[in-house]
Amino acid sequence: MVDEYDFWLCDLDGTLVDVEPGYPRDVMGEVGDRLGVGFTDRDAEHLWYGMGGVRDRVLDRRGVEPEQFWSVFHEVEDPVARAEATYLYDDAEAFLGSVDEPVGLVTHCQQYLTDPVLEHLDIGDWFDAVVCCDDEVGWKPDAGPVELAMTDLGVGYNGHVGALVGDDPDDVGAAWNAGLDAVHVERHDPDERGHCVLGDHRIQRLDELH
Repeated sequence: MVDEYDFWLCDLDGTLVDVEPGYPRDVMGEVGDRLGVGFTDRDAEHLWYGMGGVRDRVLDRRGVEPEQFWSVFHEVEDPVARAEATYLYDDAEAFLGSVDEPVGLVTHCQQYLTDPVLEHLDIGDWFDAVVCCDDEVGWKPDAGPVELAMTDLGVGYNGHVGALVGDDPDDVGAAWNAGLDAVHVERHDPDERGHCVLGDHRIQRLDELH
């Protein structure tokens, strides 16, 4: 499958990297303390990963407005601590090491959080373009961030065929909205998400793309 595409785009969190299980619990515990809300370990997992829109349901159940949650969350989270708690999936290096075509990163993770992670894991040179979503660039599933990465790679709508790999429905939507094939890597059991995510390809591990 690797040779079928002229370029590859990848999501970061949950696709190439993840955090140690205790980190979301610690962060959400502090967020909850500042909000005066007791988040359970299960709440912390759902708030961190936001699978299937469950994040909004947790906040609604706890009486917390999303804007309030994100404001406190960004106050609490430390970029260095997050980077140090982040690990690389064992199949990520094998996959990206096998790709000779241009590779771009398109992530919802903000620049101030992304840069320390790439530096800590020493993987910044794996990517020929890095796009961090924001209000100006846009947010997946919008095509904007994907199209910006394609432009940076020089493969934007000029006959090149590409794919985007991600773990979230927004990644699939962003790929399709930009005219790319979507590869969904199932890092979490569909029962945990509450639904099954489908793309053009559905895999359990990135090395299946070989």
